[in-house]
Amino acid sequence: MGASRIIFQGDRLWLASTPALPEVEAELRLRLPEGHLALKVAEDQPLPEGVEALGLRDAFSRMDPGDWAQAGRAYQWLEWAAAHRFCGSCATALEPCEGPEAGHGRRCPACGRTVFPSNATAIIVLIQRGEGPDRELALARSPHFKSGVYSAIAGFTEPGESLEQAVHREVAEELGIRVHRLRYFGSQPWPFPNGLMVAFVADHLDGDLRPDPVEIEDARWFRLDALPQLPSALSIARWMLDAAVAGKTDEPGMGADPNE
Repeated sequence: MGASRIIFQGDRLWLASTPALPEVEAELRLRLPEGHLALKVAEDQPLPEGVEALGLRDAFSRMDPGDWAQAGRAYQWLEWAAAHRFCGSCATALEPCEGPEAGHGRRCPACGRTVFPSNATAIIVLIQRGEGPDRELALARSPHFKSGVYSAIAGFTEPGESLEQAVHREVAEELGIRVHRLRYFGSQPWPFPNGLMVAFVADHLDGDLRPDPVEIEDARWFRLDALPQLPSALSIARWMLDAAVAGKTDEPGMGADPNE
């Protein structure tokens, strides 16, 4: 990825074999708050020599974690800007907010409506039961997962709902059990396309696993020494699972970002 320039073509990131990306005509051009220039080029734009376009998931293994996180941030800004060109109240073209206190929103010159970037907030929870070598984790797989992969339970918050309420609702809806002793683990921006994952660890309270057949293909209790195939290292789900295997899900600061 060229220094200070991040280029997307649809949802694919341009990666160059040389230190800098080439100059290119862009459909959308944004200067991010931290100074990087984010560009979005047309879908039919030919790839320059020495450049390949990869989805963010595939690009993870090819990039420095900090650069990958910045690319994900740029993608979310570009997606937000593309979806907020016109006022939702009167359809007038939006303009950048002005002034030192304006932030990075857009304002309608006709009716005064102002919009700011926001994330779709989701919770993810790793459920445990038992102690020591007998500890087990409740893991599930969605039909959308890669074959054989199991992960923690996740879902979006609903209007008027706290993070904790979302955890209890999602666990009840997707697994049919109840949990208690929620502990905050950490959070992660999730650029697929514009989410914020807020992670918790919880203990099983009662109930047997009864997975929702619409959302969940399979759900089981797995011992720590017999875990299935797990999500890739780019996700906070994997960070939680690694912490569980290391016996660190009850320690202070357990959700520290591994990229720091």
